[in-house]
Amino acid sequence: MKYTSNKYEIYSGRRVVSTQLSVTPLQAVVDYVRSCGVNDDEITRLGDDCVSWRGARFRAVLVPTANSPLVS
Repeated sequence: MKYTSNKYEIYSGRRVVSTQLSVTPLQAVVDYVRSCGVNDDEITRLGDDCVSWRGARFRAVLVPTANSPLVS
Protein backbone atom coordinates (compact mmCIF):
# COMPACT_ATOMS: atom_id res chain seq x y z
CA MET A 1 0.00 0.00 0.00
CA LYS A 2 1.36 3.42 -0.96
CA TYR A 3 0.90 6.43 1.32
CA THR A 4 1.23 9.96 0.05
CA SER A 5 2.16 12.91 2.20
CA ASN A 6 0.11 16.08 2.15
CA LYS A 7 0.96 19.55 3.36
CA TYR A 8 -0.97 20.73 6.44
CA GLU A 9 -1.01 24.08 8.18
CA ILE A 10 -1.04 23.78 11.97
CA TYR A 11 -3.22 26.34 13.72
CA SER A 12 -3.27 27.54 17.30
CA GLY A 13 -6.45 29.58 17.44
CA ARG A 14 -6.54 31.66 14.24
CA ARG A 15 -2.76 31.75 13.87
CA VAL A 16 -0.72 29.41 11.66
CA VAL A 17 2.17 28.15 13.78
CA SER A 18 3.69 25.58 11.43
CA THR A 19 3.44 23.71 8.15
CA GLN A 20 3.91 19.95 8.25
CA LEU A 21 4.12 17.17 5.66
CA SER A 22 2.21 14.11 6.82
CA VAL A 23 -0.05 11.25 5.79
CA THR A 24 -2.98 12.37 7.99
CA PRO A 25 -4.03 15.62 9.65
CA LEU A 26 -3.88 14.00 13.10
CA GLN A 27 -0.33 12.80 12.54
CA ALA A 28 0.66 16.28 11.30
CA VAL A 29 -0.65 18.02 14.41
CA VAL A 30 0.79 15.40 16.79
CA ASP A 31 4.17 15.68 15.07
CA TYR A 32 4.11 19.47 15.52
CA VAL A 33 3.27 19.33 19.23
CA ARG A 34 5.86 16.61 19.84
CA SER A 35 8.47 18.74 18.04
CA CYS A 36 7.93 21.31 20.80
CA GLY A 37 9.26 18.78 23.33
CA VAL A 38 5.90 17.48 24.50
CA ASN A 39 5.62 13.82 25.50
CA ASP A 40 2.94 11.78 23.75
CA ASP A 41 1.16 11.02 27.05
CA GLU A 42 0.58 14.78 27.58
CA ILE A 43 -1.28 15.17 24.25
CA THR A 44 -5.06 14.72 24.24
CA ARG A 45 -6.54 13.76 20.89
CA LEU A 46 -9.78 15.66 20.31
CA GLY A 47 -10.63 14.43 16.82
CA ASP A 48 -9.28 13.50 13.40
CA ASP A 49 -7.40 16.78 13.04
CA CYS A 50 -7.20 18.35 16.50
CA VAL A 51 -5.26 17.85 19.74
CA SER A 52 -4.94 19.64 23.05
CA TRP A 53 -1.93 20.20 25.26
CA ARG A 54 -2.16 22.04 28.58
CA GLY A 55 -5.38 23.75 27.50
CA ALA A 56 -4.12 24.89 24.09
CA ARG A 57 -5.85 23.47 21.02
CA PHE A 58 -3.98 22.76 17.81
CA ARG A 59 -5.61 21.73 14.54
CA ALA A 60 -4.36 20.72 11.11
CA VAL A 61 -5.84 22.07 7.88
CA LEU A 62 -4.97 20.66 4.46
CA VAL A 63 -3.17 23.17 2.24
CA PRO A 64 -4.82 23.13 -1.20
CA THR A 65 -2.54 22.35 -4.14
CA ALA A 66 -2.81 23.50 -7.75
CA ASN A 67 -4.30 20.10 -8.66
CA SER A 68 -6.84 20.21 -5.84
CA PRO A 69 -10.53 20.74 -6.67
CA LEU A 70 -10.56 23.26 -3.79
CA VAL A 71 -8.47 25.72 -5.80
CA SER A 72 -10.13 27.53 -8.68
